[in-house]
Amino acid sequence: MSTSDDTVTELIGVYHADGGPIGEAKYVLGKLLGTAHCALCDVTHSPVRRKPQWDAMVSRMGIPVTLLHLNEQPTDVAAATQVAGTPVVLARLTDGSLQVALSPDQLDQLGGSVSNFESAVITSIDHNGWSST
Repeated sequence: MSTSDDTVTELIGVYHADGGPIGEAKYVLGKLLGTAHCALCDVTHSPVRRKPQWDAMVSRMGIPVTLLHLNEQPTDVAAATQVAGTPVVLARLTDGSLQVALSPDQLDQLGGSVSNFESAVITSIDHNGWSST
């Protein structure tokens, strides 16, 4: 549990898939074959593009949100996802530390819903005693 003066300066979502044309093609094929799943992808994207509801939610939240694929992670994020697993949403706090805001299991329970995601993030911030920017 964090102290009450910790502020979330950024949310970092890490997909359970590689980016780029090859990584995304592998994921789409795996999804079609039932061998690949990413609950964060389900929240942020429809079958063909990013959900407009996602963009609206990010604007409303007022916290910068960065979305990364496995092969795009900086060192500190990769170290955090090695422990937490993916997909995951990490909160970067004012001291630079990364904390799990939404675990893979929590993301799985959202059913691909942007509104459920927003509620879950707000609950996580409150539960952990963080504040938002």
